[in-house]
Order: sequence, then C-alpha cells, then structure tokens
Amino acid sequence: MTISAVDFASLLCSRLCHDLLSPVGALNNGLELLADEHDPEMRNRCLELLAESAKASANKLKFFRLAFGAAGGFGETVDSREARAAIEGLFGENHRVNLGWLVEDATLPKSAIKVLLNLALIAGDALIRGGQLDVGAEVVDGQVEIVVRADGPRIVLDPELRTALLGAQGDALITPRAAAAYLVHALVADGGGSVQVSDPDEPVLLFGATFRG
Repeated sequence: MTISAVDFASLLCSRLCHDLLSPVGALNNGLELLADEHDPEMRNRCLELLAESAKASANKLKFFRLAFGAAGGFGETVDSREARAAIEGLFGENHRVNLGWLVEDATLPKSAIKVLLNLALIAGDALIRGGQLDVGAEVVDGQVEIVVRADGPRIVLDPELRTALLGAQGDALITPRAAAAYLVHALVADGGGSVQVSDPDEPVLLFGATFRG
C-alpha cells in the first residue's frame, strides 16, 4: 500500500474539510437567521447556537492540528495533556463519549501523539451510540506502546479503515475517510512496528500499536 506525499496531503485536507463543513455551515446558517430575527428570545437562542458551532469548529481545528499537522511550536515531543485536551474537546462536549486517560508520561514523541490521536479518532467515530473510550500509552527505552479501547452499545468499524490500519489495502485507492487510518499505518511502519486490530466479532474494539518513537 503506497501513496504519494501529494496525494496523501490531499486526502488529509479532504478529511479536514469534510469534518469542518458541518459546524462552519451551522455558523453561516446561524448568522443568516440572526440577521432576519428580531425577537429577543430567538436572537439569544441564535447566539447560543453560534457559540456552540464556533466552539465545535475550534475544537476540531485544535485536534486536527495535532493529529494531522506539524504541531508548530512544539519540539520533538508533545505534552500529553495537549492530546488529552484535544480528544476531550472533540468528543466530550456532547457527552457522547466518556474518556478514560491511561497515559502517565508527561510528554510523548510527536509520532506517538499522532498515532494516539488518530486511533482515538477512529475508535471514537466507531462508537455510533456513544460509550467508553480508553486511551493508554507509554514509552520504554524508546519503544512506544499504545492501546485504544472502545466499548459501547453499538460499534461499527468500516472495513476500509481496518484494512488501511493493517496495511492490507493492496492496490485499492485510499479515500479521505481512511486518511487517519493510513497515517497510523505509515507512522508505525516508519518506526519499524505494527498495528493490531481486534476481530470484528469481538464485543469491544481494541487497537494496539508498537513502534520506535
């Protein structure tokens, strides 16, 4: 499974635009409603919706900056609290997903942060009706070990994401939906490691990654 750097950058941009379209569109709609609304109570409600959409957009941008971007301003390591805050901002606002944070290291290599965030993104999206998302990571003698566990009433992992995580895409085209999964596979492969995914018939979704950070 290979893809050019330019094509992969395009996939990440497409994924980012797709995820931002909803909250930004809500901002636009809210502004249009506000311009035509004269009832004070309805105007206050419009302002509340605008604030919610603006916060959702900011949270998504913060998450994707760490998960996809170069994380400008950080060195070779990233404060693990930044990763926790990014996940909580992405999933925690609507209380759909409860985060269990099992990371004791104060900082993690930048590659580890990206793998952790993208696995959390995939697992959180798989919790269709919400649930528990547990994220654990540690670095021992330069070896990064990451475990992400998702448990809920309904878990759906797209087969395309599974094959991309495992590097079994073959000659099939990578779509923007699988961009995060491909990024995980590429980063772990660059570190001489591997990604593990629980079987589809397991009651919980479990991801594991071991590689040199």
